[in-house]
Amino acid sequence: MADNVNLHEIEKKWQKIWEEKKVYKSIEDETKKKYYVLEMLPYPSGRLHMGHVRNYSIGDAIARYMRMNGYNVLHPIGWDAFGLPAENAAIKNKIHPREWTFSNIEYMKSQMKKLGFSYDWDRETATCVPEYYKWNQWFFLKMYENGLIYRKYSTVNWCNSCQTVLANEQVQNGKCWRDGTPVVQKKLEQWFIKITDYAERLLEDMKHLGDWPERVLTMQKNWIGKSHGALVRFKIDGSDEEIEIFTTRIDTIYGANAIILAPEHTLVEKLISNAPDREKVEDFIERMRNQSKLDRIGDTTKEGYFLGHYAINPFNSEKLPIWIANFILVDYGTGAIMSVPAHDSRDNEFAKKYNLPIKQVIFPKDGENVDGELFEDYGILKNSGEFSGLDSKSAMEKMAKYAEEKGFGRATVTYQLRDWGVSRQRYWGTPIPVVHCEKCGIVPVPYEDLPVKLPPVEEIDYKGGSPLENVEDFVNTTCPKCGGRAKRDTDTMDTFVDSSWYFLRYTDSKYDKLPVNGEKVKYWFPVDIYIGGIEHAVMHLIYMRFWWKMMKDIGLIEGEDEPVKKLLTQGMVIKDGAKMSKSLGNVVDPDEMIEKYSADTCRIFILFAAPPERDLDWSDFGIEGSHRFLMRVFRIVDKYSEKVKELQVNIDYSKLDKRCQALLRKTHQVIKKVTEDISERLHLNTAIASIMELTNELYLFENEGISEYDLPLFKNVVENLLKILSPFAPHITEELWHKIGHNTFLVDEKWPEYDSDLAREEETEIAIMVNGKLRDKIKVEPDSEVEDVFNLAIKSDKVSKRLEGRNIVKKIFVRNKILNIVVK
Repeated sequence: MADNVNLHEIEKKWQKIWEEKKVYKSIEDETKKKYYVLEMLPYPSGRLHMGHVRNYSIGDAIARYMRMNGYNVLHPIGWDAFGLPAENAAIKNKIHPREWTFSNIEYMKSQMKKLGFSYDWDRETATCVPEYYKWNQWFFLKMYENGLIYRKYSTVNWCNSCQTVLANEQVQNGKCWRDGTPVVQKKLEQWFIKITDYAERLLEDMKHLGDWPERVLTMQKNWIGKSHGALVRFKIDGSDEEIEIFTTRIDTIYGANAIILAPEHTLVEKLISNAPDREKVEDFIERMRNQSKLDRIGDTTKEGYFLGHYAINPFNSEKLPIWIANFILVDYGTGAIMSVPAHDSRDNEFAKKYNLPIKQVIFPKDGENVDGELFEDYGILKNSGEFSGLDSKSAMEKMAKYAEEKGFGRATVTYQLRDWGVSRQRYWGTPIPVVHCEKCGIVPVPYEDLPVKLPPVEEIDYKGGSPLENVEDFVNTTCPKCGGRAKRDTDTMDTFVDSSWYFLRYTDSKYDKLPVNGEKVKYWFPVDIYIGGIEHAVMHLIYMRFWWKMMKDIGLIEGEDEPVKKLLTQGMVIKDGAKMSKSLGNVVDPDEMIEKYSADTCRIFILFAAPPERDLDWSDFGIEGSHRFLMRVFRIVDKYSEKVKELQVNIDYSKLDKRCQALLRKTHQVIKKVTEDISERLHLNTAIASIMELTNELYLFENEGISEYDLPLFKNVVENLLKILSPFAPHITEELWHKIGHNTFLVDEKWPEYDSDLAREEETEIAIMVNGKLRDKIKVEPDSEVEDVFNLAIKSDKVSKRLEGRNIVKKIFVRNKILNIVVK
């Protein structure tokens, strides 16, 4: 019978039962400890890929494990459904993006159900429905009221292919993160969220993120980029204008040889207004604007242009030429720097290219002369007026204080983090809820008029910029303030807005009074474990932290300082040494694998092949091995299911023979190992390996014959085996659980407890060393004392002959691991 088992039918059977019985529905219960398992919500691109399968299989195993350990588990899913792919597909296929999106959601949802993921589908939400994006608009208005959103002209990253603005985080190696189109610079009026107001809190609150990968925290710290330094104002010679620069090395200011501005700096237009070479300067500026920001600050060739003006160094009154250069960005610092080529490699390269003077003012503390060489370390000041002789640290404090006393500067802290530009010139996104009135200016849409819905369109038209500009019925409206004619804002919001708070909406996805139900957020939060890719470290994972803090500040929620306790960044699924992609022809289709083997087989392989945080190299041989393992489990349990179905199990270890005792000990050892692997280390791969070992032990036990006397123990072992395997392979274990006489769902069963005495190894291996060199390995009882181990060790010929005629100086003992006998 087992050889003819149809795993697909078993899986369909239990998926139907679970759905009908609402087995995975979660309800708030104050009498239970809660546990919130969250995977990053998918974009409905059309089909799940193996990266999805891995992410969701990890989360599902944890959710099932925690529920069996008595927790009230929240395990939701939804759809990050706005965005460019839907819009591009709509243009290509001449269908509405909504139709494309919901068709994909329907298919991907069916794939998730085929894989048996334990989601509470009653909490499902899609970010593209008005019931969701209404609240994006609500947040926009709240932030606008609180001074956290503003509009200004700015130079933005622009993708000509996507016809939209990209955030700094969305530019990768100078190209659009979506399609690889080279990014250019463009000046547009944009909406910005003042995330910079939260820079210090985002840094400070990292102390609460002890269970986040250090790599992610480092990436966020670098992106926020806190710098201690000083602001210094340089007067422009012959003008009332001043140029303000930020420097972390005010101690080098006597070595400044120029002031360099970003080509887009607001003063540049004034400085070149009467320049005889104005046309050449403007050509240079335009060329620089069309270079991507990452190219400009990377290893690209330094380019500059002298503007014919000078600035006065306030410390020594020297005249410094004012340049513009490609490697200075207007939105970093103040958009201007003092160039100190003796002490900065970038400035050094620029100075040498344009034959600017190089003056050393910092020297090594050891007195070694490096005059003429680049010296970027701290040291002792020379050629620095009254500050000569000071060390760099003392000088920086005194010079910043001096600048403040004289009224041309001060010590300060700056951040590399920029405000979040959220305007996008696309159709398929959240409309921005403001109108532009000739009389009243910018007027927010009243809360009671939300949502501002996307208008239906037959064709997405980009003429003139945003597609919404071409929908007259949408654009033309009345001013909520004066009742006069007005026009709607035609930009839509960055889709990272959608994903910054979706995980709170899951707590009550149908709530219609506010974006979230505060009481339910209070019960379920913080998220206990969040699972997703490392690529979101400086986009989504910063934005969602900010959003949580903003929601607390406006009084919408209460809770801890951070929304997520533990972050797990799972590795990629690769094949033939490369990330799976259609262009490389190495894509593995989950549907094909489910059809060929089973959903449980896919889950077991994807969890067994590598630890969650590491990349997984796909192996056809490996998935076949996972399938064989599950069939072995099915065969041995199915074979004896009728015999054990009615048995009542009550095991007394002392009454078992040695063979049965050994199997029971192995069972408890495996329960202990699996429990610790999941709860302490999240090593799901080694947990499955241990379950495979126990299955092998069952077969060895069977090989010696299973008598009526053995059947109660056999059932006990099988029950425990099915329980600890169920988080990884829920369908086959549910089927076998019922075959052996149970009528409950495994996810509602209590996770098995191990007996500490039984779980102890009968013997442990100790390395015996003499003077630090390994001489033998011996078996001893666990936790043996040093003298007991020594007495056994000297019975070994390999050890005893090394001790003959020598005095034992001391014994270095590490319990259960090493005995090192030191002799002379």
